[in-house]
Parts: sequence; structure tokens; C-alpha cells
Amino acid sequence: MIRIAVCDDEQYMSDKISAMVSGFFRRKNASEQFPLETEVTQFSCGEALLQSDRAFDLLFLDIQMEGMDGMETARRLRSRGFKGYLIFTTILMEMVFQSFEVQAYDYLVKPIEEKRFERTMERLLTSMMQKDAEKKLLVQKGYESSIISFDEIIYCEIIGRKVYLHLSSSEVIDYYDRIENLETKLDGRFYRCHRSYLINMGYLRGYKNGVARMEGGAGIPVSRLRSKEFSEVILRYMKEI
Repeated sequence: MIRIAVCDDEQYMSDKISAMVSGFFRRKNASEQFPLETEVTQFSCGEALLQSDRAFDLLFLDIQMEGMDGMETARRLRSRGFKGYLIFTTILMEMVFQSFEVQAYDYLVKPIEEKRFERTMERLLTSMMQKDAEKKLLVQKGYESSIISFDEIIYCEIIGRKVYLHLSSSEVIDYYDRIENLETKLDGRFYRCHRSYLINMGYLRGYKNGVARMEGGAGIPVSRLRSKEFSEVILRYMKEI
């Protein structure tokens, strides 16, 4: 059972998104041997969503709403431990960077195009199915070996001849390697923003004045040569992961 919530203060838009969700899964189930059960619940405001004690796997959340807006609603949900997929729906394209603060999966601009919606849902479904298939990095330090999940790595730093892996547990693992070699072992969620740094885009929480702000508070420099490309990478990451 995939539990889905739609939160929008315009009933017409809430109904439309709910219908698009139901239509997507109806078409998918028609060609699947084992159909997916879904349940869609609507909320007319952020306050009502926060008062609900139900657990959701996927949330479509409008940013501009009367009372508490969607961004603040998302912050409160994340602070309370919401681990589900979050997709913002809005007319404000310029809010895309703020959505990183609350780990949004995607950002759909109204009016929502059917093809854009379908692409997002296809990627989302694939992400859900592959969530348990974690990728891992083998780190060899002397005679010891460690296996580190990609999901644990916030960023990688090179100092001298050593690589330092900064993990979500606050642990730092160091070993001898070249950053070019490490880069080939990691996947598309990692971006080399500087000659000495590789960052996990999943932990990016903001970008301003040439500094990428990561979860946990670390500020990582983005080289001037890569600043324009980095903005494009952020937008592409929002659409493709």
C-alpha cells in the first residue's frame, strides 16, 4: 500500500492532482502482474496535515497557501521525522532552491503538465523500488577494509594525499587515494564542485555566494569555474534523481 497525501488550499487543484495520481497508478497496474494498492488523502491546509497522525509515503504539497505555507509545513514535518517523498506544487519557479532545505524530491510548476507529471512519477516509482538496493564504497586502510554506504557520505574532502569521508554519523574516515579515482567509484548523486571536494547532492541544503551549505552545517566552496554549472546541476538533480 502506497499512502499518498495531497495538500492544497484550492479544492480544484487538490482534486486534479488526486485524479492524476489515481490515473497514473491505474495505467501502471493494468500492465503489472502484481498491482500496487494506493490510498489518496486530501488536506486543505498545512495545519490540517500536521494534525493528522497518519503516515504517508508520498506528499504533494502546495507552497502558497492561506495560513501556514507549504515550505514551513514541510520544515515542521521533517523536524518531526517525516521520511516520505515530498513533491512541491507551485506557481513560483524561483522557490526551487529553498526546496532543498526540506529534501524535496521534485518541484512541479502549475499548471502541471501531464507529461511532466508522468516523468516525475515514473522516476519516483523507480526510486521507491530501488530504495533498499544501497550502493556501497569499499575503503581500504592498511590491512583494514570498511564498507560505507553512499547514503552515509555527506561530502568527500582531499587534503594532501588523503581522502576524508565526512559521514552523516559525524564520523570522519580517512585513507590514501586520489580524488579522481574516488570520483569514478561514486554515482550521479555526487558532484565535484571544487578540485578538493565531492559533495552528495542529497545533503545539499543551500547555495549562496560560492558556498554550498550541507546538512550538518558544513560550508563547501564551489570554484568560480564551476559556479554556473553547479546551478544547472542543482536543477537537473531535482528533476532526475
